[in-house]
Amino acid sequence: MSGLSPETFPPNGPRKVSATEECVGPMRLSQEPIQVLLVFAKEDSQSDAFWWACDRAGFRCNIARTPESAVECFLDKHHEIIIIDGRHSRYFEPEAVCRMIRATKPSENTVILAVVPQKPSDQEEPSVLPLLCAGFSRRFVENNSVSACYNELIQMEHGEVRCQFKLRACNSIFTALEHCQEAVEITSEDHIIQYVNPAFERMMGYHKGELIGKELTELPKSDKNRADLLDTINNCIKKGKEWQGIYYARKKSGDSIQQHVRITPVIGQGGKIRHFVAIKRPHIDNNNQLHKFNKEERYSGEHSHSECYSLRHRDRRKDSMDDRSVSSRSSDAPSLQNRRYSSVARIHSMTIEAPITKVINIINAAQESSPVTVAEALDRVLEILRTTELYSPQLASKEDDPHTSDLVGGLMSDGLRRLSGNEYVFCKNMSQSQLAIPVTLNDVPPNIAEMLNDEECWEFNILELEAATHKRPLTYLGLKICTSFGVCEFLNCSEATLRSWLQLIEASYHSSNSYHNSTHAADVLHATAYFLRKERVKSSLDQLDEVAALIAAAVHDVDHPGRTNSFLCNAGSELAILYNDTAVLESHHAALAFQLTVRDSKSNIFKNIDRTQFRTLRQAIIDMVLATEMTRHFEHVSKFVNSINKPMAAIEETSTSSMNSDCEGQANIRNSPENRLLIKRMLIKCADVANPCRPLELCIEWAGRISEEYFAQTDEEKRQGLPVVMPVFDRNTCSVPKSQISFIDYFITDMFDAWDGKSKKFSCVLCFSLRGGFPRSVLSHFLLCFHFNRVECS
Repeated sequence: MSGLSPETFPPNGPRKVSATEECVGPMRLSQEPIQVLLVFAKEDSQSDAFWWACDRAGFRCNIARTPESAVECFLDKHHEIIIIDGRHSRYFEPEAVCRMIRATKPSENTVILAVVPQKPSDQEEPSVLPLLCAGFSRRFVENNSVSACYNELIQMEHGEVRCQFKLRACNSIFTALEHCQEAVEITSEDHIIQYVNPAFERMMGYHKGELIGKELTELPKSDKNRADLLDTINNCIKKGKEWQGIYYARKKSGDSIQQHVRITPVIGQGGKIRHFVAIKRPHIDNNNQLHKFNKEERYSGEHSHSECYSLRHRDRRKDSMDDRSVSSRSSDAPSLQNRRYSSVARIHSMTIEAPITKVINIINAAQESSPVTVAEALDRVLEILRTTELYSPQLASKEDDPHTSDLVGGLMSDGLRRLSGNEYVFCKNMSQSQLAIPVTLNDVPPNIAEMLNDEECWEFNILELEAATHKRPLTYLGLKICTSFGVCEFLNCSEATLRSWLQLIEASYHSSNSYHNSTHAADVLHATAYFLRKERVKSSLDQLDEVAALIAAAVHDVDHPGRTNSFLCNAGSELAILYNDTAVLESHHAALAFQLTVRDSKSNIFKNIDRTQFRTLRQAIIDMVLATEMTRHFEHVSKFVNSINKPMAAIEETSTSSMNSDCEGQANIRNSPENRLLIKRMLIKCADVANPCRPLELCIEWAGRISEEYFAQTDEEKRQGLPVVMPVFDRNTCSVPKSQISFIDYFITDMFDAWDGKSKKFSCVLCFSLRGGFPRSVLSHFLLCFHFNRVECS
C-alpha cells in the first residue's frame, strides 16, 4: 500500500493489555488493541515520538504520507485514533484531510487529533474553533517528548476513545432492538417516549413518529385494567424496582390488547433513574380452555354437584366455597340463626354507647310525646345528625360565590378524584451539609439583634427578618423565643442542641415555595408566642403546653411541597398513599419532625427528658399539627365556642356571687384537660392563618405569596391533566383581593371572634360600616386589625 510504512508497529514482543478491554454491562467493548494512524508528510522527531508512544501504550500504529493514502489506510483498518500533522501546510491542508476522513462512514466513532505548532509566548493563543468545525476532536501542541505523546494517547484512550466504544456498542444494541420480536419502548424519567422498535409499531398500530416525544399520559388507556394498577406500577418503578405483570393496552384502532409487560428502571448520571425500558409481548391466556373444560365438567356431574355449583355462584361475597359449607346452609340453618340472634342480643345488652347514640335515643324518646310539628322538626334533626359532615357548613351554589366555593373545595376536601398514572414527586431539602455554622444570641449581627428586640410586638415585621437573615428567620427568631420561654431548661438540653435542631428544621422547609417556607413557620411561631404571653392563655396552660405549642408552630409545615392535600391525592403521590388520603401533609409534617429530631443526637432536643414526659409532649405536638388541617376547621371552632365561650358567657350573665367566684368558675372551664386541648388547637389554628390580621403591608405580601402557590398548583394540574381543585386561582383571571375577602369572611372572622370571645367590642366598627363608612375589603381588614390590636385575646 503506497504511503504506508513497510511494517505495522509494534512488530515484536508481547501485546500490552489496553484499558479499554473491559465490559460495560454484559457486553465487551473491545477485544483488539487500539489502532492509531499517523498522517505525517515526512518523518521527524514529532512523528517518531508518537510512534514510540504507541509502542509504550501497546497500540498498533500505521503511518500515511499523503491524504489519499491516509483515507485508503483508514478505510482498510478503521483506526480508533488518527493524528494529523498540522504544522506544515505546504505539504497538505490538515483541515482538508480531516474533512476527507470525516466524509467516510466509519469515521463517526473515530477520534482525530491535530498537531499544531508552538506559538511564541508573546503571541495570542489561536482559537480551536476552526479545527473543531473541520472535524477534529482535539488538538496537541507540538512536543517531541515521548512521555508527553504517551500521556496524550492515554488520556484519549480513557476519555474520547472509551466513549466512542460505548457509542459503537449502542449502535449494535439498537440494531438488535430493531430486529427483535418483542415490543420495546424506552421512556425518559418523565415518562416521555424516546424510542419504540418496529415490533412495538406492529403490535400497537402506531408509527414511531406518532409516539416519540409524547408523554405516556397522552396516549389512550384501556378501561380493562383495575383502577389502581397504574399507581402500583409507578410506585414500584420510581423506587428503582423492576415491575412485571399483565397489562391491557389500547391500540391505535381502539382495541384493547392484553400484554405481558416488564418495566426496568435504568440508573444513569448521579445515581438517578434516567430511563425506563418496557418490554412487551402479547399475553396468551392459556386458562381459557381449562376454564371451558372445568365448566363442562361441573354441569356433567350429579344433580347435587350442580346445586353446589349454583350456590357457589349465588353468594358473591365468598371467593371460594366447598361442598361442606354449602350443605351446612340447609342442615344447620336454624342453629346458625339462633346463634346470630343471641349475638345481636348480647351486643345490645352491652353498656358501650357512643355519645351521638345517646343524643339520638333522647330525641327518639322526645318525639313520642311531642306535637306533630315538633316531631317533624326532630326528624330533620336526626337526618342531620346521621351525616358525617356535622361541622362543615353547606355552601350556596358555585355561581353565588366561586371564590369561597373553590377555597372550601381546595382546602377542605380530601381530593379523592384520582387519575391513574399521574405522579407528583417533590424534592426534599434536608441536607445538613448546606447548613451554616450555628450562631448564639451573642453572635447575632447587630441589625438582626435590633429587629429581634421587637419580637414581642404584634407589628413585628417577619419579612424584614427574612431579608436580613437570607431566608433563615426561623433559626434566629426561634432561638430568641425559645430562650424567653425557657425551652432549654424545660427539655434539659443545651443551647447548642436547640440551635442545631432549629437549623435542621429550617433546612427541611422548601425555600423555593413562595408561601409555605421557613418564613411562614417563623411567622406562625411569632404569633404563637404572642398568644402564649396573653394572660388568659397563660393562666390556662402549663409549661409543657407552651413548649409543645412552640415546637408545633416551628414544625407544622416542615417539608411542605407547596401543593394542597387535594392535589397530592389526585396525583396519587407517595404521601397520599402512605396516609390513605387523610390529613396527608399534616401527618407528614408531624411524622417527619420527630424523624429528623431523633435521627442525630446533636439535634435531638428530646434526648434528656423521661419517657412519660416525652410521650405527653409528643402527643400534644402531634395533636396541634394535625389541628392545622382545614377539613376539620369548623369542627374545632364549633367545639371551642360550645365548650368554652358559651359556658363562660353564661357564667358572666347569670352569676350573682362575688367577682372572685365568677373568675374561679371561668378558670375551671378553661383549665379542664379537654378544654385545654381545644385552646391549644385554636391557638395554633389562629397563628397559622393570622396573615389577614397583620399590618396591611404584611397582609398584602402574604396574600400575594399564597396566591402564587395556588397559581402554580393550577398550572401544574392543567399540565398533568389532573382535576383543577381551585379553578378560580388561574393567574390569568384571578382577583387576589376577592379571593382574600372570601377567605377572611368564610374562615377568619368567625374563628377570631371565637378566639377573642368579646365580639361586643366590635359594635362601634360594625355600626360605622352599616352607615357606609368602609368598602367591604377595607372593612374586613380593618375589622380584623382592630379585633387583634385593640382587644386582648382570651
